[in-house]
Amino acid sequence: MPEAPKNSSKQTEHYNLEEKNTKALEFIEDVTSNADEVQKRVLAEILSRNAHVEYLRRHGLNGRTDRETFKKVAPVITYEDIQPDISRIANGDTSQILCSKPISEFLTSSGTSGGERKLMPTIQEEMGRRSLLYSLLMPVMSQFIPDLEKGKGMYFLFIKSESKTPGGLVARPVLTSYYKSSHFTERPYDPYTNYTSPNETILCSDSYQSMYSQLLCGLCQHKEVLRVGAVFASGFIRAIRFLEKHWRLLCNDIRTGTLNAQITDPAVREAAGRILSRADPKLADFVETECRKESWQGIITRIWPNTKYVDVIVTGTMSQYIPTLDYYSNGLPLVCTMYASSECYFGVNLNPLCKPSEVSYTLIPTMAYFEFLPVHRNNFNGVTTNSLPVPKSQLSEKEQLELVDLVDVKLGQEYELVVTTYAGLYRYRVGDVLRVDGFKNKAPQFNFICRKNVVLSIDSDKTDEVELQNAVKNAVHHLVPFDANVSEYTSYADTTTIPGHYVLYWELSLKGSTPIPPSVFEDCCLTIEESLNSVYRQGRVSDKSIGPLEIKIVEPGTFDKLMDYAISLGASINQYKTPRCVKFAPIVELLNSRVVSKYFSPKCPKWVPGHKQWCNNHEQ
Repeated sequence: MPEAPKNSSKQTEHYNLEEKNTKALEFIEDVTSNADEVQKRVLAEILSRNAHVEYLRRHGLNGRTDRETFKKVAPVITYEDIQPDISRIANGDTSQILCSKPISEFLTSSGTSGGERKLMPTIQEEMGRRSLLYSLLMPVMSQFIPDLEKGKGMYFLFIKSESKTPGGLVARPVLTSYYKSSHFTERPYDPYTNYTSPNETILCSDSYQSMYSQLLCGLCQHKEVLRVGAVFASGFIRAIRFLEKHWRLLCNDIRTGTLNAQITDPAVREAAGRILSRADPKLADFVETECRKESWQGIITRIWPNTKYVDVIVTGTMSQYIPTLDYYSNGLPLVCTMYASSECYFGVNLNPLCKPSEVSYTLIPTMAYFEFLPVHRNNFNGVTTNSLPVPKSQLSEKEQLELVDLVDVKLGQEYELVVTTYAGLYRYRVGDVLRVDGFKNKAPQFNFICRKNVVLSIDSDKTDEVELQNAVKNAVHHLVPFDANVSEYTSYADTTTIPGHYVLYWELSLKGSTPIPPSVFEDCCLTIEESLNSVYRQGRVSDKSIGPLEIKIVEPGTFDKLMDYAISLGASINQYKTPRCVKFAPIVELLNSRVVSKYFSPKCPKWVPGHKQWCNNHEQ
């Protein structure tokens, strides 16, 4: 994830890059060396400034700011516990419910609650904390790859739709909030934020025009590009596939020096036009020659020859895109720079050139107060035999006592992350499972293992087991007239297609004799999509980041074979239950070898921005 770009040629006479880098690295050294003292101070600061808010009074904190009292009286919570408070704020209650400072907007989490985005409260000053974390990324990177300030970064960054709550607060994704802020658009000069995409192209809400113009600007400046990226690996691959589809149009623009008429946004036309500026037949010929070649292997280094690395998130579910990125980039380093979410920005990767499988993040102790709940999972060679338990609304007293502080985590142990933020979340379970990989001074470094209970993800969507189960249940109604049922099912996130799509493997129990028409299975596909959360549906309808859902019907007995295979790998026959999602390649091959028919969703599901109850208030 890059720093906020700022398009400015104005250089500051007193700008000292070396001094700036040194200060950033000294800051990391200082806060990690004094991690526990910093954490104690952060908690006291949060509790003292929010001493009189309704939530803390409700739990009897009575103005105390010490760690011991806080842990004794404040419960560990999930989103459902504070949803009534969130709803009050969303509906216009401006009293101090969660935070003493005014809630400036809601950040919409890609995690789901009842099929809707979660609303995370934030305050104006959080933007400064996010900017601080961004400011650490390039000083760290410069230790490993010098002279990055001498060229540009080509990043594909996009805003998503936003809505307003009934009380008038904006609700939007955290990155959309950041890109629209003055921290982004009016950032002072910094050679590390010299980007190929003008702000206008990033802030264009039309995803086609935004992608087209950002790619065009990247091609025009191809020799200056030293690093490329997007937020997620999926987004970067989508940009390359967009180039594969539209390179002829882009080459025509470069050859003639005129912008395609499909780009109608006036601000985008002006900004991209400044970079296009003149006809360049030589560059058009070069791009055309590379794009015409049968193989697109190494296309990144062929068109942008000075690229040093690809900056994308490839941890967690994004790891499924690593082979495709390697193919397009000729094995350039894949760099994950930071770890963040809607709830809070967490930490940075201090060893950015490590292998993607070894990425670990150092949590920066000033960002929030962190606690850790030990997690235990069973896994046999990629087959999860009993999935993580669905978070309970309240932990037992014994479980609450198991939580440990940042400096007390144990090497190799897995934990669920729990945060207390400046913006009004107290002992909130983020849902991320992390493993302790090492330490930077006294601050632990974590591998991101998974998002708790998420079984399917293609882009920023997250579908959990309960949601998938309900969606399948809704779809099965279409089979009732044919006296048929789904006896077993599992799912797979297929990223061999771009965009990727969900695949469901169904084994049927057929009692009737009437054949089931293909249209019925297509209706099943659409019903499942209609039943999934708004983030998934936005990806299908607006962002085009997810392809149509597919159902594959498998031969009778397939799931018995799947169980036999899992047991041969060491799963216990007593504990075994059908995994609701598969990722292990041999299992996917086994399932695919037994497919008898397949069907796709015939059209996009319904979607509008905002929560269902705000449909009349949404903005496009």
